[in-house]
Amino acid sequence: MTRRPPTRRRRRSKRRQREQAQLLTLLVGAVGALALVIAAVNWLLAHWWVLVLLAVVAVLAGAGLLYQRQQRAVWERVQWQGLRYGLPQLDGLHHHDFEYAIRDLMRRDGCTDAKQIGGAGDNGADVLATDPLGRRWVIQCKHRKNGAQGSAVGTPDLQRVNGTARQLYGADVVLVVTNGRFSTKCPELARQLRMHLADRTLLASWAAGSRPLWELLPKVPPPRRSTPFR
Repeated sequence: MTRRPPTRRRRRSKRRQREQAQLLTLLVGAVGALALVIAAVNWLLAHWWVLVLLAVVAVLAGAGLLYQRQQRAVWERVQWQGLRYGLPQLDGLHHHDFEYAIRDLMRRDGCTDAKQIGGAGDNGADVLATDPLGRRWVIQCKHRKNGAQGSAVGTPDLQRVNGTARQLYGADVVLVVTNGRFSTKCPELARQLRMHLADRTLLASWAAGSRPLWELLPKVPPPRRSTPFR
């Protein structure tokens, strides 16, 4: 009959002792923590006014944070309302920055959810926004470095955004805006496709802050229930 070597039995015995010691340490720690909790609860019950004081401090701190947020929101609205662009500023922008400028102008006019999405895979849309009257806007931005002297925006640009704006984004208003000019065929195609165009002249008036864009464009769809982009 084969016997286990004494060294193996000693190793198992030492491992058991270590496990028992660790378990004992955990139990002692748990009992100590429970005792501290019970002592803390008893102390708070005996000194209930501390709980009241802590509650008052928490309420005041929460009210202070809420007030700060409200003031920050008011200040941000004031800043947006004061946003103005001149045509030289818009002409000097990179085309991506031009998209952000259009987004910011929509936010200035109350489209709090306006966002820039232009880039790879944008499906013809550069800016999405919902105006205060609930209409969903899909905007294609065409920047020209040389302004009116640059190449004209053509009908393919209109067809590209028209093919996706309503199907993918549920647009009520499909707009192409440029700091340049449109080709002579664009106005008639835009009318047929129920799209809107904002050329350099209209953009200048809008960016100067005279009126919201929907008051400058003709035949904008009627208001609908306000729902943000998803």
